[in-house]
Amino acid sequence: MAIPVEEAIAALSTFSLEDEQPDVQGLAVLLSSERYATNSPIEYSDVAAYRLSLGEDTKAINQLNTLIQEGKEMASLLYTYRSCVKALPQLPDSMKHSQADLYLETYQVLDLEMSRLREIQRWQASAASKLAADMQRFSRPERLVNGPTITHFWSMLKLLDVLVQLDHLKNAKASIPNDFSWYKRTFTQVSTQWQDTDTMREELDDLQVLIVFCVESLELDFALLFPERHTLLRVLPVLVVLATSSEKESESLYKRVKMNRLLNIFKMIILKSSDGADNDWSRDIKGNMYDIVVEGFQLLSRWTGRIWEQCAWKFSRPCKEPPSDSQHGSTTFFDYEKVVRWNYTGEERRALLELIGYIKSIGLMMQRCDTLVSEALWETIHMEVQDFVQDKLDTMLRTTFRKKKDLSRILSDMRTLSADWMANTSKGDPEQHSLETEEMRQSTFYPRPVAPTAAQIHCLQFLICELVSGGNMRKPGGLFGNSGSGIPVEDLKQLETFFYKLSFFLHILDYTATIGTLTDLGFLWFREFYLESSRVIQFPIECSLPWMLVEHVTETQDAGLLESVLIPFDLYNDSAQHALTCLKQRFLYDEIEAEVDLSFDLLVEKLNEIIFTYYKSCAASTLLDSSFTYLCDDGEKYFVKPLRFDAIFKLRRVMVLGRTIDLRSLITQRMNKLFRENIDFLLERFESGDLCGVVELQQLLDILELTHQSISKFLELDSYSLMLSEMQENLSLVSYSSRISSQIWNEMQTDFLPNFILCNTTQRFVRSLKGTHHSSQRSSASTGKAYFYCGSHDLTMAYQGIAGLYRDFFGIPHMFAVVKLLGSRSLPGIIRALLDHISSKITAMVPKITALQEALPKSIGLLSFDGGIAGCQKIIHEILTWEAKSEVKAEVLHDLKEIGSALYWMSLLDIVLRQIDTTQFMQSAPWLGLIPGNDGQVKHAYSDNTPFTTLLSAATNAVASSPACPNPSSFLVMAKQAEAASLLYKSNLNSGSVLEYALAFTSAALDRHYSKWSATPKTGFIDITTSKDFYRVFSGLQYSYLEESINPSRKQEMLGDSVAWAGCTIMYLLGQQQHFELFDFSYQFLNVAEVENATVSLYQYSDRNKSPNFLQGYEGILEAMRKARRLNNHVFSMLRARCPLEDKIACAIKPSGAPLHRMKFTNTVSAFETLPQRAT
Repeated sequence: MAIPVEEAIAALSTFSLEDEQPDVQGLAVLLSSERYATNSPIEYSDVAAYRLSLGEDTKAINQLNTLIQEGKEMASLLYTYRSCVKALPQLPDSMKHSQADLYLETYQVLDLEMSRLREIQRWQASAASKLAADMQRFSRPERLVNGPTITHFWSMLKLLDVLVQLDHLKNAKASIPNDFSWYKRTFTQVSTQWQDTDTMREELDDLQVLIVFCVESLELDFALLFPERHTLLRVLPVLVVLATSSEKESESLYKRVKMNRLLNIFKMIILKSSDGADNDWSRDIKGNMYDIVVEGFQLLSRWTGRIWEQCAWKFSRPCKEPPSDSQHGSTTFFDYEKVVRWNYTGEERRALLELIGYIKSIGLMMQRCDTLVSEALWETIHMEVQDFVQDKLDTMLRTTFRKKKDLSRILSDMRTLSADWMANTSKGDPEQHSLETEEMRQSTFYPRPVAPTAAQIHCLQFLICELVSGGNMRKPGGLFGNSGSGIPVEDLKQLETFFYKLSFFLHILDYTATIGTLTDLGFLWFREFYLESSRVIQFPIECSLPWMLVEHVTETQDAGLLESVLIPFDLYNDSAQHALTCLKQRFLYDEIEAEVDLSFDLLVEKLNEIIFTYYKSCAASTLLDSSFTYLCDDGEKYFVKPLRFDAIFKLRRVMVLGRTIDLRSLITQRMNKLFRENIDFLLERFESGDLCGVVELQQLLDILELTHQSISKFLELDSYSLMLSEMQENLSLVSYSSRISSQIWNEMQTDFLPNFILCNTTQRFVRSLKGTHHSSQRSSASTGKAYFYCGSHDLTMAYQGIAGLYRDFFGIPHMFAVVKLLGSRSLPGIIRALLDHISSKITAMVPKITALQEALPKSIGLLSFDGGIAGCQKIIHEILTWEAKSEVKAEVLHDLKEIGSALYWMSLLDIVLRQIDTTQFMQSAPWLGLIPGNDGQVKHAYSDNTPFTTLLSAATNAVASSPACPNPSSFLVMAKQAEAASLLYKSNLNSGSVLEYALAFTSAALDRHYSKWSATPKTGFIDITTSKDFYRVFSGLQYSYLEESINPSRKQEMLGDSVAWAGCTIMYLLGQQQHFELFDFSYQFLNVAEVENATVSLYQYSDRNKSPNFLQGYEGILEAMRKARRLNNHVFSMLRARCPLEDKIACAIKPSGAPLHRMKFTNTVSAFETLPQRAT
């Protein structure tokens, strides 16, 4: 069934086609071939229809307009002229014979340029003669023809303005004389044939009318557009100079135009040019729509004119020397840099950018209202004209001009050519209208959206001038000065008001073209004169004023200017439009396009850096410890000043040189690249340091992740986990390794295990101070950008200070960082690599231990108490004859240290994993229905379902039974997923211990060498004299290490507590703990010392006069032995708690990384199993 058209249109009208993109650009965003349409499209050919004898005047206006257009084209040619001589080849000495051919080719190349110069010469002559002829025709006392009209005045002034500009360009462009110096007749000789302004003096007899017109127009603010006002300002001094060539002419001029009037005009210009930005824009605009539009045009004209005047002020007053902090090591500067780059302070750049933003924003708003206000504007203009010609003129005809036939005729002509009698129901003669009251006449007039034509406005202005001046434009007092006209002051005021309104009507009717003219700021880019004087092809982008404004925004990062960062690109749009349509030079457009491409790329890069730095600083400030900032005296510097990027994030259609650019997409792409570069930099920084830097890496990655979360609220960024996996080269589903895990294992293998020593008391590893066993080769750390750290400098220094606290050790905080960075995917690989390392070290120690066993005597007895501690020390030295095997002994100690460090690293990992498991258990227990039992074990409060599944099942049943839910399948799927999640979390509760698994793995590795390190006694009893088991070797190694560690004359490397951990673990797993505690040399030494100490104490008590210091020289070794015994007891107690020999359980590691009990294995042979059993 087809939908009716009315319904379809109504449905379409409900859709909103507007997006959320803010207005951060001005009007000139599209390049068009034609923007302006101010001139009459029919060249005033319809003026003849009104029978006002203005044929000569209209013809002269059209001729002047043609000359003006040709003059502008020639001015564009002179302004954009680039030297051709630089491209001409220079002949070497060997080709001097071909110089004639070169001159011929040069002549042919430059002949075209010479023809253009001749055209300029001919145009200048014709323009000067035309201007002089018009002045002579219309300035005679006798009236031969009607005129000149106001439009004619403007045409003559504009033509004179073009002549002035051409004369300035002729003198300013040095490239033209340089090029034509190769020509037969140089440009200098040609230019002398031009008719200068001095020759015009002889032809222009009377210029006072134009001078008076310029003065009155400037004083009364007659010009609505700033180009017209600037034309008057440029032409007025020239007219004054031409009109005062003699004292007589000067006296005549200054009688009509007082000198003070001229001085006040230029004084006012100077004062206005030094003012700041106009604040009138913020006042409340009242009145009708026409007044608002006129006021808007006046504001735009005033602001744009201020920019023109300020730019001219800067160009005429360059800075003498660039700032000392901005020279960048260069000693030479372009003149253009002195007038633009170094001539604007930061406050001036901000003010200029704000003023440009005001112009572009108001122009855009007015342009968008074009279709809304056009009908109202036309009705208002129609009403103004008809109210004047049908009402006010009617009153004048009946009162003031009733008996003045000539003036009445002019008023009747005005009514005839502009009155719209279709809007009045009662057209009639003045006598009939005189019988009607004022209210009756007003009630019968109805305005229509029918605006007058340009010809009608042209004729009305002419008739008003004829009415007021009586055909004598040179009368004293000005045009509307009440001197000799015989018109009452009130009527004269009404005529003056309507006369000036007529000058505005054309600009109001040409609404779009007027806005385009008033918002055109492309002149701020052009620099042709300075390119020629500096002899360069183009200036660097740093010298370009639009880019200077962009750079000011990005460098200052002013919250009020960030949303205006694209406003300077409207200057590029305006300049490109001017280059194509006015100057008509493609090479200028190409230069602008090249600069825009570079500028936009730099802008996107800087915007990404600013956005990334801001959100990273916010993330770093959020994650910074609040107690740290509270204790700082200047903690405010760690808080980030808020900035707004909402408008920039919504820009999907940025218009630059006619192209539409998705700025949001570009920012997103570069932001993804920036995140990847930052991750890569952090990984490289970690790879260039030791394992202690893992805490700093984890902090910086946490900051980066929070930054990603903040920016992801506005941009569609790639997943952070995906980017992290990509930069870690860990994208494969079957890959369990990454850059971080590889670096951690590489550091552990090459630096951590060989060079770090354990402090069991603090649970920390520290770097050995007395040399290293292995040296780790690392790449040097690259210096990254500031925003790759923590954003701002203060936050970076704060986090570096915090990270510096963890730089000199490895402990529990580092292990938390390792677990978080590796995760359940890569952590099992590190565990397995460590266990393999332990197994390889045990295998490597077997021949070394065998060598030490062979060096022991065949019979080792218990230490005798008779000789005291001195005798015991002597006996031990006789037993341990390992001087020839010192290298083997050192290698065994280092192997034991690495094994012990690996086992203790496993214990730290076990502590961290248990803490994490406990936290997860506390979070999931209420949802799984787990409660503590009476025996301390966890039990299930619900037999079948958990509270989580029960809740979702009840909700699913309620929804499914409701008739308002037609499709409850999604709720059923959610209930099934809840059951699967409950089973998954329940299965993860019974997690094992990483340390227990490591001990079981180590025990299995030791079982392969059990026969070599723990031989079974032949007699069945413990052999206390000839045993060479591992505990005997470790006892000797421990005694030797303790004795050497207290000797200050020997620089013994510190091995820490890892040796004890490895030795005690091996002895415990081999079942040699009690053997070691019975027969250890250090323990026996301590026993002898204790007995001797008791004996001496008894001796001192009986004979107090004799108290020999028998322990002198042994205090250090005794204290070291006591510490070693305490450490060994601690290790054995831990091993008995975590791995009891009566029930050894090995465990495997699940894919998630959690160890799990899997199998049991037989116990190793212990000392108690070798004792003889009592017969039953």
